[in-house]
Amino acid sequence: MSSISRRVFLKHASVISTGAAFIPNLISCAPAQKINIAVIGVGGRGKANWSECLKENIVALCDVDENRASEGFNAIPAARRFKDFRKMFDEMGNEIDAVLVSTPDHTHFAAAMAAMQLGKHVYVEKPLAHNIWQLRTLKKAAHHYNVITQMGNQGHTTDGIRRVKEWVDAGVIGEVKEVIAWFDGPDFGEGKYFTKPTQFPPVAEPIPAGFDWDLWLGPAAKRPYNHVYHPKSWRGFYDFGNAELGDWACHTLDAPFWSLELGMPVATEALSHSGAPEGFMPDRSIIQFEFPARGNRPPVTMKWYEGGLQPEKRPDWKIDEMPGSGMIMIGEKQNIITGGRPNNAQLTMPKAEWDDWVANEMPEATIPRIEGGPQKEFLDAIKGNGPLPGSNFDYATELTEMSLLGVLAQRLNTRIEYDAENMRVTNHEGIEKYIKEPVSKDWEYGEEVW
Repeated sequence: MSSISRRVFLKHASVISTGAAFIPNLISCAPAQKINIAVIGVGGRGKANWSECLKENIVALCDVDENRASEGFNAIPAARRFKDFRKMFDEMGNEIDAVLVSTPDHTHFAAAMAAMQLGKHVYVEKPLAHNIWQLRTLKKAAHHYNVITQMGNQGHTTDGIRRVKEWVDAGVIGEVKEVIAWFDGPDFGEGKYFTKPTQFPPVAEPIPAGFDWDLWLGPAAKRPYNHVYHPKSWRGFYDFGNAELGDWACHTLDAPFWSLELGMPVATEALSHSGAPEGFMPDRSIIQFEFPARGNRPPVTMKWYEGGLQPEKRPDWKIDEMPGSGMIMIGEKQNIITGGRPNNAQLTMPKAEWDDWVANEMPEATIPRIEGGPQKEFLDAIKGNGPLPGSNFDYATELTEMSLLGVLAQRLNTRIEYDAENMRVTNHEGIEKYIKEPVSKDWEYGEEVW
């Protein structure tokens, strides 16, 4: 194991709790200077992230797949290339200010922790981590290492989600007791985000040239390579991803979670489940979240439909057609509807009535708007040119934890009753292995306590 991997995945809490040999890296460059960025995960979502940062100095590109990363390698020839981010930090740790993490879900935590323990600011794709213990640890680490953090759920920077919160805060829709969301995926097929193998477990296939399968697996249990895992369709396997719900809840459920201040559900439940091989997502499911009262706000029930399932359209929704993916917050006065992302929000009313409301009654904006999307928000915060990102780890860990509790009910096709204070499922034995998943040798991390 490299020296950085020994430092990053500490097994002795006493070492890290003293902050030994650590110098905080907050605002490592003056506002006029460029930020030195390392990219972990160069293809796919990685490209979407680094392509928004080309005005800065991208000094390192790390990817386990040379072919998938080739476009980034060619676009940024001056950046040093790596396959193992631990080696990258070993050799270039002092040259990096910020890190973009766009790997599969199961390696988000390891990469982000490695960066933060060296005082680097981190931007991590959604969902933020693969299990709840990782989320709680990332939140603590962000404060301990005093770094700027951001989860890449783009919708949280939009005008639409700010409108939703402003309307809720202004009392436009009244009290909300019910939220309903639906998503038209998963779309299964070769080369798509969800590819179903012909048999389970998938059969062994030759590992493609230029691809390091062992590094891709990282902390996950060893198994033979099969093309259904990489590049995109790892999401359907719970060992690596969090299925459709985990992939999209951080978009579709962001607006109700933020505006209603939902916090953690006391229970999640699979109301409908089409069945699936062990460790793989279902074709269709309906998941229910149960949130308790929050102060004067009433309890909220939230349902998630996927796989082509949709709620039955109600007359009081006053909508002509259900979008393919969407979310409705049902209020005692009005309803708010969005698409799969919160970018475009409106009240459910006939168009002429809506146009009149926007012109004459819509509350004034009270929440500062973000220009340039989440990547710029992240970079501006590092330079001191703006506030902390809205989806920083304080917020993003909680949004993702809520999502992963729904994923857990889906994965196990059951009801999950949750004690958030103690991070514990109370109605099943043996769930701890999902709350904090075991990891393979050389990827272990300790019970860091700050």
